[in-house]
Amino acid sequence: MSAQEERDALTPPTALYDHALHLLRGSPDGVPPRRGYSLPQKTATGEDLLSQDQAKSAIREAFSPLPDEPATLHRRFERLGIQDRHRHLIRSTVAGLPLPAEQTDVARTLGRRLIQTGTTAPTVTAGLALLGRLGKPEDVPYLSVLGLFRSLTGPAVNALDDLDRRSAAVVWLAVYARRDELQPFVRALWTGNRQAVYLELVALPASSRFISSAVARRIAEASQLPDLLDHHPSDTDLLARAGRLLVRMGCSRDDPTDLLAYRDALRVYDSVVSRVGLLPPTLDNAAMMLSLALDLSSGTGVLLDWTSGRRAALLESLGRLLAEPRWAVAAATGSEADQRLRADWIRRTRRQPFKHPATPAKFRIEVVAGDPADREPVEARVLIDGRPVVPQVFGRGPAHSPEYLLDEGRLRAEMEPREVQLAEAYCTEGCCGALYVTIRRDAGQVVWENWRQTMPGSREPAPELPAYRFDTSAYDTEIARAETDCSWSWRARTIARLIKAGLIEEPDLLSRWDASRGWISSGFDDPDTAVVTFWYVPGLASGSPERADSPLQFRWVIPDDGTPPEEQAAAALRWLAEEDPKSYARVCGGSRERAEELGFPWPGSA
Repeated sequence: MSAQEERDALTPPTALYDHALHLLRGSPDGVPPRRGYSLPQKTATGEDLLSQDQAKSAIREAFSPLPDEPATLHRRFERLGIQDRHRHLIRSTVAGLPLPAEQTDVARTLGRRLIQTGTTAPTVTAGLALLGRLGKPEDVPYLSVLGLFRSLTGPAVNALDDLDRRSAAVVWLAVYARRDELQPFVRALWTGNRQAVYLELVALPASSRFISSAVARRIAEASQLPDLLDHHPSDTDLLARAGRLLVRMGCSRDDPTDLLAYRDALRVYDSVVSRVGLLPPTLDNAAMMLSLALDLSSGTGVLLDWTSGRRAALLESLGRLLAEPRWAVAAATGSEADQRLRADWIRRTRRQPFKHPATPAKFRIEVVAGDPADREPVEARVLIDGRPVVPQVFGRGPAHSPEYLLDEGRLRAEMEPREVQLAEAYCTEGCCGALYVTIRRDAGQVVWENWRQTMPGSREPAPELPAYRFDTSAYDTEIARAETDCSWSWRARTIARLIKAGLIEEPDLLSRWDASRGWISSGFDDPDTAVVTFWYVPGLASGSPERADSPLQFRWVIPDDGTPPEEQAAAALRWLAEEDPKSYARVCGGSRERAEELGFPWPGSA
């Protein structure tokens, strides 16, 4: 062995906390880099031979009895084959370990020693998990530094969330806020300059492209938003920013549970709505106020822990303001295309959140089109006893569109039970799951029962929901009303819905061309267009499809020409009846090889 190797063998490894502190002190101005730090490289220790259940059992064994010092746990982990790759299992298993009251102090002390002196990711992760249960305010500085290792950010922030929400949010933003536009704000947070935090917060971009629901919540927590609003009661720029952060937190396209996780949500709602009359009557501010009202009426905001009558009072206040002439003028202005879309949305929607049924309904459907500037989805929100079902139990995506739930009659109740998907995760069901319910008639009632969530890879059990029973007559009346109410729709969306209805009624309009109906709606990038997609399989019309497992998808874009939507939809259906749509639509899906084989140009090809 060389002299250098001997020195390395005798030199104890550096604690991860000390290593992170060293990196932080070496960063410019003591501000961590975007995405934090990587854990020190470690030589792989061989193949992982443990199954998930075996690894869980080994982790529990390592804590039985409770180790008296970090070195003991380290040796047990090595002996049992627990490695870096088991960090997530360590976190979840330690979080669920039974800890008798007489062992609480010992476990807390162990957790502290693990995070301060631990030299491996498994032992430090175990310490973070213990302090996630038992930590005290004096642990915050250590947790904050360790959280800068991006592999440890999750458990560190989890522990910090219960101890110091501001510190948790600062660490979270330092590692996860990756947009360039957010970096000056993160820098101000880390240096602790309150005036700089205030100035950078006001200067932040409001677009959903920069601020997701999670980022919005962490910005509000890190900046201590309620205190800033109290210290700057007349600052309309700050007030508008606070309102937009609330809107972003409740965004169903991201994760609406961020609003529910924001502990100061009620306080910020009160501050914003009580002062919103100070704002200048601009299109941006009118859209922000209407978005808040829609959320308070039928969105995630309903689920907050309101005192009796307070939510209704805030809604009433917003309704009075939006009805004032100056706000009506603001909502009518807009010269650019995107401004006209937004102004049209406000005109269509401005009364919707303030309509109160004479008798509160047990079952209600509220179709809500969100702010087009943020490309918010159109949702068929289902409310039971006044509470929106989807964000209450499934916070990973919005309720399905009215085209999916209403236009094809999926919510109608039949004697034969039918399972209906109410919502799908914003990624896909295969990634993060979906929410289902079974609907059936039972004598004079409609029953919603057998709620089911698919949660691929989840370690947590899905929330259970009871069966709900509704009066048949009232239920059928509400379904009929929702299916025929088009007040939320704009022209291109109406054109698309009429075309879809025509194709449902006459499927032969497509099938004669060896085609089947696909997605039909308004354009995502250009809401002033109707988009018809269909799948093409040669031989489909004759009943002898050729390679049905390799269809081509086509896309037909129909710009709104200003004539009545009914006329445009009828013209499109006539065109489908008379001319093969493959001659005027364009390939948008399938495979390049299949497209070339059938003689169609692939998108982007010369």
